[in-house]
Formats: sequence, structure tokens, C-alpha cells
Amino acid sequence: MSSPSAASAIAPIAVLPVVGLPEIGPGDDLPTLVLEALGEALQDGDVVVVTSKVVSKAAGLVVDAARADLLEAHTDRVVARRSGTTIVRTRHGLTMAAAGIDCSNTAPGTSVPLPPDPDADARDLRRSLCAKSGRQVAVVVSDTAGRAWRTGQTDLAIGVAGLVPVLSLAGEHDSFGNTLAVTAPALADEIAAAADLVQAKTRHIPVAVVRGLPADWLTVDDGPGAAALIRAESDDMFGYGSIEAVRAAVSRGPHASRGFPTAEPGALTEILTEALAGFGADLVVVDVSDSGPEPPAIVVRPRTSSPQAWASAGAVCERLRTLHAAMPTGATISVDVTA
Repeated sequence: MSSPSAASAIAPIAVLPVVGLPEIGPGDDLPTLVLEALGEALQDGDVVVVTSKVVSKAAGLVVDAARADLLEAHTDRVVARRSGTTIVRTRHGLTMAAAGIDCSNTAPGTSVPLPPDPDADARDLRRSLCAKSGRQVAVVVSDTAGRAWRTGQTDLAIGVAGLVPVLSLAGEHDSFGNTLAVTAPALADEIAAAADLVQAKTRHIPVAVVRGLPADWLTVDDGPGAAALIRAESDDMFGYGSIEAVRAAVSRGPHASRGFPTAEPGALTEILTEALAGFGADLVVVDVSDSGPEPPAIVVRPRTSSPQAWASAGAVCERLRTLHAAMPTGATISVDVTA
């Protein structure tokens, strides 16, 4: 799929609330209800933004249980915990507080989890809306999330069909002639956030239509979906909270490396330098065997047979193992039992 041009003509963009929708329940025909409530015909190129909550309600996913009781089943791994708030990586790969399970705009005592496959829901909604309206439209399934380093929440796309989720502008030129290298606006997230401006959560407006996008931002087929917006764990530089990162590295469990970025060239030298910081060469010797197809072997041994040298060697070895859990290099680490 070719990348849309940065020079696409930008016309005014309108965000239209879809008012008058009834309370959505299990088995409801959501596309028909949306078209009836819209009050005007959809146009080719419209993006229909639907909150995940009504998608879950229509699918019968509302559960008569507290959010805390559902959290484990919807958690892939815990990212951070603070003062009763648990931020997790969900089964979808999203990072959200309480796995995105919501207790607002639902009956007291019930909870609404995220749909298990929002991209599939977006595709189904798009297929039905196109068939019923006779127009080529796109669909975004949205949900609300907080952001690292920022106060407050905004909506983002967790399901996408018929829309380019990420605009790749690499190789384009700015107005000064500079070549763009990594610029990639998260288009689907921006559309979800724009729709949230009219999807008043306190006034029951869970659907909006975004109109006027450039044609090359839309796709003839369903496209790659919101899955294209999820950063791989191996590329995530902030996959844990601060204390959780320390615990994961110290525990060195079977999944300890998840949530840490893949080690870059030079990582082995870096962890060796950090592990030896504060320990004199008169106490500890570190030998590294790094030749051939086998992984590097790091052997730590005391310089002398003194208790201080042995304690230092053990400390350096543990530092190496902990650092290695957070920055895997494939090396084996051991302590030589002879001074």
C-alpha cells in the first residue's frame, strides 16, 4: 500500500455528532441504528467513529462484575501499579489503565471490557455501513486512554478499517526543503481524538462522523487496521513503570525481558562498564570470550582469594545478570571458582 502524499489537498474537516441513538444492548443492529440516527446520508470518504463501549454492548460483553474481578483475564502483563491504579498491556497489545475495562455509562455493578478483536469489529461495521448506505466509508473503533507524561485522557483508535492508520512522511520535504526522516502522524488516533470532541460522554453520543479527509488517506480495502499502531515490545523504551522495571530485571523470570527494548550494538560493553563501576581492578577480573558462532561467555573471578575480592566478584556477577535481564545480549555469565 503506497503512502499518502504529504501534499494532499486539505479541505475543511467536519466532525458531526450522531445524536439520538438508543441505549445499545446485546444483538442490536448497530450500523442500522447509526444510519437512522445520523439524519443525513453518509458520503463517500466519511469516517464513522464508534466508541468501543457500544461495540462491546452490542456484542453482549457487559459483565455483572467489578472491574477488579475481570482485570487478570484481560491482562497480558502488568506495566505499573500505583495507589490502586493498575496499568497493563492487554491481550490486544494496548497499554491501558485497568485493561480498558470501563464502569461508566453502564448499569451500577456492571463492567464493560474491550472487544476481543476491535479490528475485526471495525471491518464488520464498515462492511455493513457500506452495504446499507451505498457509500464507501471507513470505520474507527475508539477508546479513551491516558498518556505518559501528560495529564488527562484522550481517545485513540483500537480498531480501524478503510483508513491509513499511520501516515508515513519519510522522504517528504518540509516547507524549508528539509527531508523528513521519521515523521509518521498517527492518523487514526488523531481522528479518534477529533471525534471525541463531539462524543460527549455525559450526553450519550457514542458515534461521530469525520468528513472531509483527503481521499488518499482512505483505503479501498480494509487496510492493516489499528494493529499497525501498536509498538512492538522490543522497540518500547518505556515498557515498565520505574519500580516495575527494577523488579523485572532483578527477578530475571522467564518473561523478564518483555517490556525492555532489544539491546543495541555495544550493549555488552555498556553493561560491563556499569557492572564494574566502583570495583577496582585489584579486586575483580572479567574475561569475555566473544568469538565464533557461540554466544559471548562472561566469566567473573576474584583477583585474589581475599573475602573482599570474593564478595566483589559475586556482586559484579549479580549486577551483570540483572543488567543483562534488562538488556539481553545473549551472553552467558558465571563466576570462576578459582582466584
